[in-house]
Amino acid sequence: MTITNRQSGTNVHEIAEGLFRINTPVKIEGAGGFSFNQYLIVDDESLLFHTGPRKMFPFVREAVATVLRVEQLRYIAFSHVEADECGSLNEWLAAAPQSVPLCGTVAGMVSISDLADRPPRTLADGEELSLGSHTVRWFDTPHLPHAWECGVLTEERTSTLLCGDLFTQGGATHPPVTESDILGPSEAFRRSMDYFSHSRDTGALLEKLAGTHPALLACMHGSAWRGDGAQLLRALADALKEAGG
Repeated sequence: MTITNRQSGTNVHEIAEGLFRINTPVKIEGAGGFSFNQYLIVDDESLLFHTGPRKMFPFVREAVATVLRVEQLRYIAFSHVEADECGSLNEWLAAAPQSVPLCGTVAGMVSISDLADRPPRTLADGEELSLGSHTVRWFDTPHLPHAWECGVLTEERTSTLLCGDLFTQGGATHPPVTESDILGPSEAFRRSMDYFSHSRDTGALLEKLAGTHPALLACMHGSAWRGDGAQLLRALADALKEAGG
């Protein structure tokens, strides 16, 4: 792991071939610590998943620049419209003149075509996009865990699910990758915050993601997780069902 900014603690770690986790730990008054992750896929057409909040842009840009020239970024991707997902989208578009927003069709229609300084490249449910040696595929996950336009990406070469706010872990100090339990901590965090939308389609959507058989879950908050991703996604579905979500 390389610390790229001593002031913020922002750090970079390669968690799979060509896939880098950028992490910034934060202290939240009265709530302890938290962390924000972005994921960088380095390829012919490199992709950043999650922009980070607008105020965090200098730290994240500095971290990306230790891996590749920021101007080389082609896609600025995110799960849904929220500050930590796409708050610095326009700053990234300015820093990488050849880049475009990458999102689902709903996000493009209702928000990004207006909010972004360049038109988005939108992906339909199940649509693939080649980056070169890596291929990503978009999956619509409306209201999972929140927002109508919500979705996630898989990366096929590394069997990674870029799972956004699923399996959010509280706290600021996490290893870049773990094989330890993250369902227990993430469920404890979810129960305290209740940020899931309790959609009727939650079980079916989690089963759709389980069908991709990920070996690595790239969580937005906390550690990435390595193991049987399908089993863990089904365990999450069971936990939500028991909780009435």
